[in-house]
Amino acid sequence: MAEFAPPLDRELFAVTREHAYLNHAAVGVLPAPTAEALHAFVEAHATGGVLGTFPYEAAMARYRETIAGAIGAQGSDIAVLRNTSEAANVLARGFDLQAGDEVLVPAEEFPSNAWPWRALRARGIVVRELDCSREVLSPERLEREIGARTRVLALSWVGYADGARHDLAGLAAVAHSHNIAFVVDAIQGLGALDLDVVASGVDALFAGGAKWLCALQGVAFLYVSPELRERLHLAAPGWRSVVDMWDFHNQSQGWIGDASRFEGGTPNFIGALSLARSLELFRAVGIARIERHVVVLRERLAAGVRNLGATIVERSGGAGASGILTFFIPGRESVALGKALQSEGFVTTWRANGIRVSPHGYNDLAEIDAFIAALAAKA
Repeated sequence: MAEFAPPLDRELFAVTREHAYLNHAAVGVLPAPTAEALHAFVEAHATGGVLGTFPYEAAMARYRETIAGAIGAQGSDIAVLRNTSEAANVLARGFDLQAGDEVLVPAEEFPSNAWPWRALRARGIVVRELDCSREVLSPERLEREIGARTRVLALSWVGYADGARHDLAGLAAVAHSHNIAFVVDAIQGLGALDLDVVASGVDALFAGGAKWLCALQGVAFLYVSPELRERLHLAAPGWRSVVDMWDFHNQSQGWIGDASRFEGGTPNFIGALSLARSLELFRAVGIARIERHVVVLRERLAAGVRNLGATIVERSGGAGASGILTFFIPGRESVALGKALQSEGFVTTWRANGIRVSPHGYNDLAEIDAFIAALAAKA
């Protein structure tokens, strides 16, 4: 069906030569232009040392602008970090929270957006984990859960286990009406789903590069709104956090005004390059177009597995579809089934609670149909 042709050129994804790769919620794959850019970095480093790497350091501002442009922000709002755990810790340790203040976190969060907040309990801060196992947190429920000492709401845009999607704008409106900061882990959405952080009212957002953004592992970014940035304590400063990082002996200078202060030390240049190069590719075709395609693939997959008697793992109240679908077939062991499918070239995530499928903008309907056919042969 021509109207459902992948927006991302399949020829740029070498994984398609050997596999039907449907596992971007776990680890994405590097597109060819990104891989080529990384090879060039390594060659420059090997042959020139600082002469080879300094141009990449000088390009960091441009990389931040590219990242920011993908979410409707400014480059000055972006810090390049190692991973989402580090980003969550920058925020958790940066808020001016006192004993008795409260942070709200869904109990179903991935650990990287849970442990940094739980650690605050040692300081007497109340971290209340809300049971959202049956229904995603809605603006209406948030209104009921907020107390006099609630200061922060932290949650994932898209649930890693079931793909449930939160209404960010609705939650932000409620949070801000109570002067509560809104923090979002977007790792399971960005790259496949379109988002404008300003329009959504998000105060801080972070995402790792290794999943839907199709960048390297060990690199992430943090967005902090200008308003929140001035309220956050810089808990882990480094030599690059100051106004003039090259003025080594000026101990009286203050912090640099933009979000790069949160990077602290030397950033991951090659990781930042991978993020920027993949996002350039995605933005060239349009992330909104990628989202429409991914949703079509998910709908095709959902219909196919339902026809085979599968149960889809899902919660009510989600704000639209994501790129993730998890299912199980009653009476069949999901791990064994997932392994069998992988032996035939279908790469997914399989756990005891089901098989998680997560296609991207270069996957096509033929792969989804082939997956369903292979599943039918084993179901």
